[in-house]
Amino acid sequence: FGSMRCDCGEQLQGAIDRIAAEGAGLILYMAQEGRGIGLVNKLRAYRLQDAGFDTIEANEFLGFMADERDWLMAALMLRRLGIDAIRLLTNNPAKVTTLRAHGIEVVERVPHAFAANPHNHGYLATKAARSGHLLGHPMPRSERLAIGRAGDEGPADPAPAEAGPEEG
Repeated sequence: FGSMRCDCGEQLQGAIDRIAAEGAGLILYMAQEGRGIGLVNKLRAYRLQDAGFDTIEANEFLGFMADERDWLMAALMLRRLGIDAIRLLTNNPAKVTTLRAHGIEVVERVPHAFAANPHNHGYLATKAARSGHLLGHPMPRSERLAIGRAGDEGPADPAPAEAGPEEG
């Protein structure tokens, strides 16, 4: 939960804060470390990422799918609690689709993105580009502008008038 290489810790704390502010909510902890590949394999994937693989390439090199998680248990837990409709804090459209396929009505997908840091901006960019996560720009605006000025990553900010959650 404290790794700087992902946004998991921020997502958990953000969910706790959001639930506290709204006065109601539920967090389901799913033991699916490393997008379902387990802690040891997550550490192996980190080693590959240090060698230049992105997060998806690392999982696939280790013989796994990009995301091994299954949300059936989450749907079963919700139903066991008598919950059949939810507002879901997620940036992952696949979670919405899968929960709906398992009979949970997702009445709203609530964006849940946080500012990137120097250790996770590549990871977040990969999640957005290759896994369809709805993150907006995963890098802080200052870093996007610096990269854009260097000319090696394309446009720095295609929508500079828009401020996303990473700006705060």
